[in-house]
Amino acid sequence: MDKANRPLLNPKRSFRRRLPPIQSGDRIDYRNLSLISRFISEQGKILSRRVNRLTLKQQRLITIAIKQARILSSLPFLNNEKQFEKADLTARTPGYRTKKNRLTLYSIE
Repeated sequence: MDKANRPLLNPKRSFRRRLPPIQSGDRIDYRNLSLISRFISEQGKILSRRVNRLTLKQQRLITIAIKQARILSSLPFLNNEKQFEKADLTARTPGYRTKKNRLTLYSIE
């Protein structure tokens, strides 16, 4: 078969166009925390451009805005809430440990 006479592979398959994550009216700014927080992972990392579906220019502006918000303490550098919850659940108590066949008492303050 020629390429010109070849039928389409799946003509009935529907294509759903995704909406862009940033509309034309949205302003990319360090003060717009609701917009910025959509592009940060649970650990506080900046998500990649491929995951965000942003253009190169939008990703640069988002990255700059996130860094400015972190410096101004609007956003945390790290999101360690889960780590602190686990630390509270396992409370440490003073105990004994061996070091070179000697028992030493230690306490955690």
